[in-house]
Amino acid sequence: MIPTRPLRRSALLLVLAALAPASVPAARADDGIPPVSERAKAVQASGLLWDGHNDLPWRLRSEGDMALTKFDLSKRLDSGQTDIPRLREGGVKAQFWSVYIPSEHANPAKTVVEQIDLVHRLVAKYPKDLELALTADDVERIVKGGKIASLIGMEGGIAIEDDLAMLRAFHGLGARYMTLTHNSTLSWADAANDRPKHGGLTPFGERVVREMNRLGMLVDISHVSVATMDDALRVSKAPVIASHSSAFALCPSPRNVPDEILLRVKQNGGVVMVNFYSNFIVADAAKKVKAAREAVLARYADEAAGKKALEAWYRTEGKTLARGTIKDVADHIDHIAKVAGIDHVGIGSDFDGITRWPVGLDDVSCYPRLTDELLRRGYSEDDVHKVLGLNILRVFREAGDVATRLQAEVAPEVDEIKPEPHDD
Repeated sequence: MIPTRPLRRSALLLVLAALAPASVPAARADDGIPPVSERAKAVQASGLLWDGHNDLPWRLRSEGDMALTKFDLSKRLDSGQTDIPRLREGGVKAQFWSVYIPSEHANPAKTVVEQIDLVHRLVAKYPKDLELALTADDVERIVKGGKIASLIGMEGGIAIEDDLAMLRAFHGLGARYMTLTHNSTLSWADAANDRPKHGGLTPFGERVVREMNRLGMLVDISHVSVATMDDALRVSKAPVIASHSSAFALCPSPRNVPDEILLRVKQNGGVVMVNFYSNFIVADAAKKVKAAREAVLARYADEAAGKKALEAWYRTEGKTLARGTIKDVADHIDHIAKVAGIDHVGIGSDFDGITRWPVGLDDVSCYPRLTDELLRRGYSEDDVHKVLGLNILRVFREAGDVATRLQAEVAPEVDEIKPEPHDD
């Protein structure tokens, strides 16, 4: 376990307390959830809330707003789960914006460049509220200045197109974590929701992890198979993250993290950031999804046809599955804290990327409700601050420290390229 830096943490919390707004909005009157306590409001406002995964960039793309002219994010919107007023209401101080790429996309690298460009333009459009962060020091500086530290997380290693030079290029553009796979197995890593082909990481996949360590890019084990998680933890010299995954022991979805991996994450010094998607926090929902998936795989030999059939199931029967609650999310935090330790759990909501969120956690304004639930369960204020953001701050800083050391010791991973003649 990597120790926290108490003096730095205390200084940050003191500044956050001074910047805290006078109040946090109370609960909505129509959902039956009690108003947020004054204590929770104060704890929320004075802490660092750093969410590990938000899909706003893809929502903007999918709704035709690449130019950032359709939605005014400085105003509270009637659609979606994210805008600046609601981020402020929810007490969000730092956010990993996901630059997601579908696994079957024809031009993955080009699309991710476009999504990274979108995030840069998004931050530039709202300079009073957002600022790009590349380091842990940046996060602390930006938050102390009253803005929301905005970081870029790549979702899906397909974007590098089996090229370590491309990985370095994405890091140069500002990406600070990469989810090794999305839902489909790659040529170098097995995914959680696809048939395994490699038994985890291939030798090239191990090189990807090593180069991410050297760059200071967090290795994200959400979406990957358990074998890939195991391999990534074996290879990585820096703490890893699961940016938006929950506890398998409570909800047996392949997207969640089993206890044996939670113990490895503890040894590694990493953090598992709990996803709010109902199918990842409600056991009955996960079991029904598993049964449907197995039935589809048994019925269709063709993978593409099987995926279409499963998508059709999600659009019909999938909509009837039970929704989670704030208590379900807190249960997953409890479990990860019990198995891995309080220093190894965080928040990765997946807002604007999920279709079925917990009752009462409707959007980014609702985090104080979760803070209230943790305090009711007996969490100390210090431990709540760890869960909300200090754990991922520690991990990000340690990954940067590892990168500084490796860059002095290890050359970049480079593939030999056959010389090509130059035409005059």
